[in-house]
This record gives sequence, structure tokens and C-alpha cells, in this order.
Amino acid sequence: MTVYIEEEVTVDFDFDYKKIAKQVIETSLDHLGFPFEAEVSITITDAEGIQAINKEFRDIDSPTDVLSFPMIDYESAGDFSKIEKNEDLFNPESGEVILGDVVLCIERIHSQAEEYGHSLLREYAFLITHSMLHLMGFDHMTDSDASAMEEKQREILDILKISR
Repeated sequence: MTVYIEEEVTVDFDFDYKKIAKQVIETSLDHLGFPFEAEVSITITDAEGIQAINKEFRDIDSPTDVLSFPMIDYESAGDFSKIEKNEDLFNPESGEVILGDVVLCIERIHSQAEEYGHSLLREYAFLITHSMLHLMGFDHMTDSDASAMEEKQREILDILKISR
């Protein structure tokens, strides 16, 4: 597994955020039974940076907490059966499946941790877990999809013993 982390801002967490990102990604992949080695990129930026990306890619001119850019179109969430048939999904140098990109807003991690009354670690891990589920085909467009995604998020964070 390869995790690329780019910091566009100073990251001031009191925990090893690179180690936590790798643990969350690995646990997410394992929990959903992802059958390949994977590559994920994470960018940590500020409100202005995520707002520009949100405007460019979603035509929404406001900051958000996290953006996910999956590289794979799934027929159904968590169905990895067609990946092997598409060699374009694999990094030719590493052989890893390129799952996609995650963009995190550092200000929102801080403000949401305070707003929800939990630690920065929990908010950071939650947002990466949420994005990993998007990178594996999950979404929250309907109530039932949102419920399924929320349950998977809880399960993964419970495995990691990261609670509110």
C-alpha cells in the first residue's frame, strides 16, 4: 500500500497524522475486503484551497471539510470484481490499484472536532474513513445508502478504537 500525503499548510496535530492516515486506509481496505494493493493520495489544505477545488470540480463556491476523487466507477459499492479486468486502474510501476485522491481542510478538522466535542484525531480519522468509503464506491445520496455508509464508518473506527 502506498499513501502519498501532501501538506499545502502547516499541519499542527498532536498525533502522527501520517501513521494514522495509513492505519485508517489499511483498516478500511481490509474491512471491505479490497483484494489488491492500493495507492491513495491525501492533500491537506486550507479553506481557500479546498474552496477552489470544490468550485473547479463540483461548481460549488464554498469550502467543505473533505473532497473525494475516486478513480474507479463501481457498479455497486464495495464490488471489486471488475477491477482486475481494467489494467488502466493499476499503476504500471507498483502494480497497485490507484484508488483516488482525498483532500482535507485543516481548518474544518479543527472546527468540527470542537463543534462535535471530540478529538482532532477522531475528526481526522473520520474524514479519511468517509473518503475511503467514497473511493470504494459508497455514497450517501439516498437514506439507505447514507445508513450503510454510516454503519461502515462506525465499524472501521471501532476496529481502530477511535471513538468520540
